[in-house]
Amino acid sequence: MDVEASSPAAATSAGRSLYEFAARLYPICRSITGAGVRETLALIRARVPLVVHEVPSGTRVFDWEIPLEWNVEDAAVIDADGRRVIDFQAHNLHLVGYSEPVQTSLSLGELSARLHVLPEHPDWIPYRTSYYRRDWGFCMRARDRLALRAGRYCIEVKSSLAPGSLTYGELLIAGRTRAEVLFFTHVCHPSLANDNTSGMAVMTALAEWIAREPRRFTYRFVFAPGTIGSLTWLKRNESRLSRVRHALVLALLGDPGALTYKRSRRDTSEIDAIVAYALAGDGAVIPFSPYGYDERQLCSPGFDLPAGRLTRSVNGAYPQYHTSADDLSLITPAALQGSFETCQRIVELIETNQRYVNLKPKGEPRLGPRGLYRALGGSEPATHEYAMLWVLNQSDGTHSLLDIARRSGLPFAVLREAARALEAAGLLASPPARSAAAGRGAARRTLAGKTRRESS
Repeated sequence: MDVEASSPAAATSAGRSLYEFAARLYPICRSITGAGVRETLALIRARVPLVVHEVPSGTRVFDWEIPLEWNVEDAAVIDADGRRVIDFQAHNLHLVGYSEPVQTSLSLGELSARLHVLPEHPDWIPYRTSYYRRDWGFCMRARDRLALRAGRYCIEVKSSLAPGSLTYGELLIAGRTRAEVLFFTHVCHPSLANDNTSGMAVMTALAEWIAREPRRFTYRFVFAPGTIGSLTWLKRNESRLSRVRHALVLALLGDPGALTYKRSRRDTSEIDAIVAYALAGDGAVIPFSPYGYDERQLCSPGFDLPAGRLTRSVNGAYPQYHTSADDLSLITPAALQGSFETCQRIVELIETNQRYVNLKPKGEPRLGPRGLYRALGGSEPATHEYAMLWVLNQSDGTHSLLDIARRSGLPFAVLREAARALEAAGLLASPPARSAAAGRGAARRTLAGKTRRESS
């Protein structure tokens, strides 16, 4: 199940496809509820068979409550000459997210308290929201703010805050086992390309790829608004969370920065080792912190899921973050494709990082008669043979192939092929599912005669 090697032309084509889909998602005015989220999920649903869920406003979600649904038709600040000096139609970041409806006239002095700018970046529009407090406001370029003349301005915000629902999309791809791998991305940001049309584009392509062939694990993909969306999903799926073996939040995957993995709260989850290995020195691994995206909900102590986060630049750590400069010029086909291929490597490792039990653990079994070893001795073992010795020595039901790769320094792919050869020769078996939890004692019982193979 190796990731297929692609030609440079195919690689360029794949990157362009990811970029083009991100570009289709980019113009949509999204928020934590509303028509923009539904429009976004409809585009994703045209490519993968999402199930779309609607959860009514007012629904209690742990310590939170799903808010009124917000939709916006238009918004503007109009000067005395009738010019739209701030225009939602020109860029949806001009309106503070979740602004309540307004029609009034204010002096420039009165209006100034409602205007948000970035003096250090005078040509950028900031992104601001007011999800849980009734308010309104506008964001604009600092240079345009300096050009406003004294006088009165007409304010029009044609929005609605009304009972509705929170919308999220979910896709389940069944595998040979019920154990799940969870992928999560947020769909609540308006016209911000890296944050997060990049995450949505990469995760959609990943779901398409995973669905193409049978898998050992069951894969679940959740496209939901940040924070309130992940909390809602957790609330509605609390009874199933014990099935989650690995979880990964995908976001900010299109900018030029190096890939960055944020470890799970547990710090020793298998997903932490898998992603660190997949990056293989081409990215950074940072510790867990309770700040960021939906990993902080998945890793809250009441759930403590084995969830990490994969980004390129991290949230708040690149100048364009949460501004109009996070546009389609910031993301590239090459960066999107590199992120996608890293996700493919992660899935490959998840699928094949198994534990085994050596069925002949007392001394080295004879490999030659089984066609696994060279007939001529007296020289150092070849890499494949060395890998077999490592796998046999470490296969007590508690060490995974990735554990063996880290300890031996041998490539994971070589160890995986060695394990397959040993299993085919009857020297290895997958331990029963309870062995990993029960530890070495259960592994020894397996060695005593329980050779029936079950899913790990």
